[in-house]
Amino acid sequence: MPGHFHNPVATCFGSGSLQHLRTLTEARTVALVTFAEARSLGLVDRVKHLLGERLVYIIEDVQPNPDVAQLRGTYERFWAEAGDCDMVIALGGGSAIDTAKALIVGTASGQFDELLGLLALGESFVPVRSKALIAVPTTAGTGSEVTPWATLWDTGQQKKYSLHLPCTWPVAAIVDPDLMLTVPAGVTVSTGLDALSHALEAIWNVNANPLSDTFAVSAIEDILDCLPSLRADLGCKVLRGRMALAALKAGMAFSNTKTALAHSISYEMTLRHGVPHGIACSFSLPLVLGLAWGRDRGRDQVLQRVFGDDLGQAQARLRGFLHGLGVKTEFADYGVPEAEARAMIASALQGARGKNFIGAQAA
Repeated sequence: MPGHFHNPVATCFGSGSLQHLRTLTEARTVALVTFAEARSLGLVDRVKHLLGERLVYIIEDVQPNPDVAQLRGTYERFWAEAGDCDMVIALGGGSAIDTAKALIVGTASGQFDELLGLLALGESFVPVRSKALIAVPTTAGTGSEVTPWATLWDTGQQKKYSLHLPCTWPVAAIVDPDLMLTVPAGVTVSTGLDALSHALEAIWNVNANPLSDTFAVSAIEDILDCLPSLRADLGCKVLRGRMALAALKAGMAFSNTKTALAHSISYEMTLRHGVPHGIACSFSLPLVLGLAWGRDRGRDQVLQRVFGDDLGQAQARLRGFLHGLGVKTEFADYGVPEAEARAMIASALQGARGKNFIGAQAA
């Protein structure tokens, strides 16, 4: 199977790797983008200690699922007040990293609506100015630290924008499992399931290649084995390290394939029904596994490395895994009637991510 794999992100992994911020930001002026609880957790002070006078600006009110209504003011203040800084550090989960990716793409006017207008065209563009990004995830799941993609939500208009440009690849990622020790059980599960979805979506994908498969299979095996144990022992550094590495591998896998049908379904589940992203993109995995099975011999062989050669048993294992983590796996469980579910799947298959699914044309 021929393939091409590309990932330009310099990645530092392991306990204590946050210390690399000092060398990675040498001779730079830096803005920090982080979540509201970061200061009380001591993370802001830790970054200040490492960077000293290099740290010239802090944004610390990032909310889950960055919405354009809030991003507009944040973006315009950032470019008005910190437009001269060289680099941005995103410290947090996927929302902090996605927010930072939006902030580093500068418009000629400094106005956020100009950026939205460019994104609405759905075409690549070269921004008039941009900043370098270092991504430091504090959850094990998003994979955003090693991909160029960010999702921006407009809940008022019931739509989403996808941002991905050459400049939104982070120049570096620091994956330090020590930063994840305080993540509560619910977030640990939902972000871990996001990583599981990334890895599976990289396999049932028209863009899959041997290297992405290697990362994906390893990530799936680790998550299936590790996540239930971690939920029961949140303070275990060994398990936190295993999940952080699994999520990183899943991110590396889909950094080359993009996501597929389960994620395409998830966008509507989040916008219409308010289902959190990690659950929205994972509850349908047993269903999508069934839709993928038998579509492509090579993809079947990769899936069978994880699940064996019996589809029913494979779906039952995946469904049992999700149920064991408290995640329901039917559309009806989330208040979605059967007719709406069928329409949602059909629409998802036509979306940009749905078209990456190996069964999209046949369906």
